[in-house]
Amino acid sequence: MSVRPWRDIARRQSRQIMVGNVPVGGDAPVTVQTMTNTLTSDAKATIDQIRRCEEAGADIIRVSCPDVESTAALKQIVRAARVPIVADIHFHYKRALEAADAGAACLRINPGNIGSADRVNEVVNAARANGCAIRIGVNAGSLERDLLEKYGEPCPEALVESALDHIKLLQDRDFHEFKVAVKASDVFLAVSAYMGLAEAVDCPLHLGITEAGGLIGGTVKSAIGIGNLLWAGIGDTIRVSLSAEPEEEVRVGYEILKSLGIRTRGVRVVSCPSCARQGFDVIRTVQALEDRLKHINTPLSLSVLGCVVNGPGEARETDIGITGGGNGKHMVYLSGVTDHHVQDAEMIDHIVKLVEAKAAEIEAASIDTPVAAE
Repeated sequence: MSVRPWRDIARRQSRQIMVGNVPVGGDAPVTVQTMTNTLTSDAKATIDQIRRCEEAGADIIRVSCPDVESTAALKQIVRAARVPIVADIHFHYKRALEAADAGAACLRINPGNIGSADRVNEVVNAARANGCAIRIGVNAGSLERDLLEKYGEPCPEALVESALDHIKLLQDRDFHEFKVAVKASDVFLAVSAYMGLAEAVDCPLHLGITEAGGLIGGTVKSAIGIGNLLWAGIGDTIRVSLSAEPEEEVRVGYEILKSLGIRTRGVRVVSCPSCARQGFDVIRTVQALEDRLKHINTPLSLSVLGCVVNGPGEARETDIGITGGGNGKHMVYLSGVTDHHVQDAEMIDHIVKLVEAKAAEIEAASIDTPVAAE
């Protein structure tokens, strides 16, 4: 494949921390996070949801710990999870101490509501003693009163100043295993704050547009905000905040990363919006294929085009392609080359089998290929 310099993203150089066994920052892959919405005190329901998020590809999962019952259940949850668990703490600093003792890989605290410097000091000591990272979570909706009085309203400067104040609290205690977020529901505010913070610090940054909305609206806002920052090279871990099931947040997160060529996981579908020229029902076909191919984790590409206007051209750039033809007879492309035809009735099953076979072939090749010494 030819070199395409216009696709290059120069990533901001941050130092690396560990969240459990997952590296964040430095040259580590940008990680995808989500958050459970079950009662954390219900360990079984929470573990079941964590399992679905893990299967969707979540690298790190956050759980809320609002009460003693939640932190009491956390030890069982951490033991059952296959990925690091972040304990989300608001208002009650003692929940952070309990979560650290229960095995949380990271403590997420909002400096605006965790309490006094002494309480932050206790949280830092608990994190250090238990090998926890900390995520400083600054949010436009919960800025400290003095900053709101100083700036008059939430603004990028206020978010950055809040973050720097609380970074200093950790650094003054010689604690450096932290990452920072400066989230807002306003895309312009969030992006500007992250850009300002990225210039001021070298710690890893956790990206997100908070309270982004439902599945469609929230996906659009998050793609614009998170996508712009990633394109600028900013961001080491992301969470897409949707009023939707957490596994959907994971899928959207990967779609954002795939669109920018930052990480690839599963099948990347290239498909047309369809028109009167379509040789088959493109919309329903894509829906069926995306649903039936969710289990594929191997990165590969599939083009689904309804007619021959753009179909052959797109198929040349994908691992597998299908282009609509006449009389219910459609052309299948393998590795960009026309290979055979398939009829309407067998098309979806046939494409699924081809994708599964290609994924197995790629996996086998990766196992057989020796890794070069660094």
